[in-house]
Amino acid sequence: MLGAVALGELAATLRAGRGIAAKRDIAAVAARLSLSVDAAVPVGDDCAAIPDGDGFLLLAIEGFMNEFVAHDPWFAGWCGVMVNVSDVAAMGGRPIAVVDAVWAAGETAAAPLLAGLGAAAAAYRVPIVGGHTNARTETGQLAVAILGRARRLLTSFAARPSDRLVAAVDLRGRYREPFANWEAATQAPAARLVGDLDVLPALAESGLAAAAKDISQGGLIGTAMMLAECSRVGATIDVAQVPRPDGVALERWLQTFPSYGFVVAARPTNVASVMARFAARGIAAADIGEVTADHRVVISDGSAAQTIWDFAREPLIGCAPSEAFA
Repeated sequence: MLGAVALGELAATLRAGRGIAAKRDIAAVAARLSLSVDAAVPVGDDCAAIPDGDGFLLLAIEGFMNEFVAHDPWFAGWCGVMVNVSDVAAMGGRPIAVVDAVWAAGETAAAPLLAGLGAAAAAYRVPIVGGHTNARTETGQLAVAILGRARRLLTSFAARPSDRLVAAVDLRGRYREPFANWEAATQAPAARLVGDLDVLPALAESGLAAAAKDISQGGLIGTAMMLAECSRVGATIDVAQVPRPDGVALERWLQTFPSYGFVVAARPTNVASVMARFAARGIAAADIGEVTADHRVVISDGSAAQTIWDFAREPLIGCAPSEAFA
């Protein structure tokens, strides 16, 4: 048990964290571009989902912090593919192809970025089919976009009150210092990587879950907050139940960006089956809390509780349907 004081300090730390602060930028950009969350393809999911025949095309893009690209260019290139295939999986899809945009101060500087991209594309079995290259810039930068397809969607807009929240994370890794990246992929067999990701579309296609989101720079709590906001709900999360590697402090872990990590919302009757799908792949999964109807995200330790965000007072990413918290 953390106790009320320690839990309050944890809530304050998470609320003020860099990852959640970065997610708040989404609201201003969406407003500036007049993007609508009430459109047929709502803004705020891991991918844009475009109806296509008997399924959906999935489009996503990721850009990377300059300091990350400069410090660890090979891993930045790897992440260019890894985070995009994770976004597609979180939507219940499978990847088709990626394109990249690389800026570097010459071919030598670009080499590790490109090597990381190529290694991840081979490991995740997704082809790089084009992109943009500028090897005459002063600063290395990277952005990667992906096309995927889903038969049936998992979406941030489908969590319902009384759903259970399942956190699934591959703990078979280590921190890629000095950043908050939990790296559990670069040494894994390709077949395992692909099979692990396929759990998500299998959940969608079997009807075991309808809502999910991949754990990103906002960490597990920030990711759950974004899921709750888009679905016009709240959540209570028991941080003591979150799967966590031995020896890693809870405060750091809750702000970590894992190479494989998802929050899935499922009906209570489906929770055991959802967790079994992950367990069969060696992925740690646990029931960490409940979706609520009160529009607040609350963290608890099994006894004390602290509100970390109240959407009735302030949006996070501003991507809830317009009538959400009136």
